[in-house]
Amino acid sequence: MRQRRKDGGGVVSSAIENPNLYKEEEKKFSNTKRVFALCLAFRIVNALFIQTYFNPDEHWQALEVAHRIVFGYGHLTWEWEKGIRSYLHPLLFALLYKVLALLGLDTPWFMIKAPRLLQSVFSAVGDLYLYKLSHVLFGHCVAKWALFSQLANWFMFFCFNRTLSNSFETVLTLVGLYHWPCMRISSSNIPLHSRKWGLAVAALACAIRPTSAITWVYVGLLELYLTQGRLKFILLEVIPIGALVLGFACLLDRLMYGSWVIVPLHFLKFNFLSSGGDYYGTHNWHWYFTQGFPVMVFTFLPFSITGIINSKYWKLSGLIAWVLGLYSVLGHKEFRFVLPVLPVALIFSGYSLATLQECDSSKGERKGSSNINSKWPSKRQMAILFLLATNIPMAFYMSSVHQRGTEDVMNYLSKEAMSEKVESILFLMPCHATPYYSRLHRDLPMRILDCSPRLNSGNSV
Repeated sequence: MRQRRKDGGGVVSSAIENPNLYKEEEKKFSNTKRVFALCLAFRIVNALFIQTYFNPDEHWQALEVAHRIVFGYGHLTWEWEKGIRSYLHPLLFALLYKVLALLGLDTPWFMIKAPRLLQSVFSAVGDLYLYKLSHVLFGHCVAKWALFSQLANWFMFFCFNRTLSNSFETVLTLVGLYHWPCMRISSSNIPLHSRKWGLAVAALACAIRPTSAITWVYVGLLELYLTQGRLKFILLEVIPIGALVLGFACLLDRLMYGSWVIVPLHFLKFNFLSSGGDYYGTHNWHWYFTQGFPVMVFTFLPFSITGIINSKYWKLSGLIAWVLGLYSVLGHKEFRFVLPVLPVALIFSGYSLATLQECDSSKGERKGSSNINSKWPSKRQMAILFLLATNIPMAFYMSSVHQRGTEDVMNYLSKEAMSEKVESILFLMPCHATPYYSRLHRDLPMRILDCSPRLNSGNSV
């Protein structure tokens, strides 16, 4: 019997006992490369296609901060003055800007497209791990339809390639879920170091977005319930790995802020203890269940619900309910907050679509059944046609038409500023409604309306 949880040499010793193992591993690796290449090509096209404005944080909490780090000018919002944001995420794009500057490629086109092209690489990794997670849970047939659901879903196309911390959090969520033993149907063949990787990814996600702890508390409690060495899990894995990753994040923020700033503490204090996020609007408690998440899943919703019921895999579907439920407690709600569990819902959609075809690899057996050939393929084709016919127009409109003007005006101004035709700019419009210096890329006087919350009247951090 093969034992792969002892140490790193387990795979080698197993290969000696089973000469076909190398061929199996090579086949899996080759298939993984093909899937990643497909996803990367798709996300690159996706990134180039997006021309609309969605959420201020895409620019103001990532690119604007990165631009200031590299080029020395840019606007920092009140969150950075109060220390409720970590520099981990903006530094990814700061590195990109630095490379562009060194190569002399910090032109308007590259400054506009390069950040989303970098995000497309991260997004492709997320797509790959959605495929890998679906594969280990339900097999190849479900995995390919889960990937189809992910790529075809309008909201993933619209949002996943944007430079939001939520997009990167979603990638980390998919990578982390793949490595946690408790999320598998059987953990007998998982290497022991897999859980350590899962813990590190979870800690990194929480360092970037402290609210990501909502997801990982669920996973951690589930692992604690299912594992046998609970004390060892807590003392030798959770505490050391969590302290190491979060300690690194604190040191990085200490370097960037110039003083010790415990970002997760300030973030949670503002958003949970003082309900500071309510300043930017509130929704009814049931909004995620009745409006927000259904709009994101869109026409995949009936397939996702069917997949949840038929698969009976409650550990994964329970994660969706847990995240939506806890986020519903907060008054301030946004679509992007629950983006990390959208791919999970699409996995179940893939499960449902997979049941509409015969998954037997023997084509000879399928030819012998006229009923299957005449009935199931037509249902599958109708479902695919329905999903594509509803999601493609939505993705096209939201990504290339809706709220495009605020992006176009900055694209125009950046070219005019490059030609020295602009001296100063005043924005008389809602706060943070356009990109800023990260898009203009010229150190010109610019002014905007201020809508910072009144932190001294009950919402101090």
